[in-house]
Amino acid sequence: MDPKLTEIAQTFERFKAASVRNDFDTSTRLLSQLKVSLTEFRSLPPLFEATPNAIHELSLARDIYEHAVVLSVKMEDQEAFERDFCQLKPYYTDARGHIPQSPQEYPILGLNLLRLLVQNRIAEFHTELELLSSTALDNPCIKHAVELEQSFMEGAYNRVLSARQSVPHETYVHFMDLLAKTVRDEIAGCSEKAYDSLSLNDTKQLLLFSSDKDLLEYINEEHPDWEIKDGCVYFQKAKESAPCKEIPSLLLINQTLSYARELERIV
Repeated sequence: MDPKLTEIAQTFERFKAASVRNDFDTSTRLLSQLKVSLTEFRSLPPLFEATPNAIHELSLARDIYEHAVVLSVKMEDQEAFERDFCQLKPYYTDARGHIPQSPQEYPILGLNLLRLLVQNRIAEFHTELELLSSTALDNPCIKHAVELEQSFMEGAYNRVLSARQSVPHETYVHFMDLLAKTVRDEIAGCSEKAYDSLSLNDTKQLLLFSSDKDLLEYINEEHPDWEIKDGCVYFQKAKESAPCKEIPSLLLINQTLSYARELERIV
């Protein structure tokens, strides 16, 4: 085997060992070294030169980027996830005819869909979905993300939260926790607009908490402007602090009349 390839493979083993024991400083340092080393291989995207060790180099590079994505999830770093996934994606598309399919492909594609859902990037979610094959769409990891999106759009938030108990892959738990927070923030925002106050019990049920302690922690951390008094939650302070934008009605009327005059001249 090429000495350079052997050196990278050995560094990769050290990186995996550090990642398993959650030594993030060492993992990050070794990952940076691996990424720099990979730039010397002309067989990798976008060149795809037919070098003697091309298949081995492509497979090793894909494995490195897959582990980089998983590491970013462990570190709860969404920016690193997006960066590493973008580097990995060509190995699932452009390199498909060069190396066998990875067993981690569908779990990671599903993980990316879940990330887009958590970030409320619904248009990009559907764009990524359109690029997947029918085989991929039948995979449990992809179906999990699709069903979550459908439940989210339907407002079936209880299904979204209960889906955490049946994640198809262990790496999904972090994003499921973030999605639960997104769901609760959505409900909380609507509650502020719809009600002046609610009882603690009703608020707990509405926000899908199982205990008063969890509810009070959420309110203290995320909505300190809510007032808790006499067993009720009052939203009035939140409404008062919400910015109110003035509509420039006179300006809009003048612009509309100006457009009408211009159209009349054209006709």
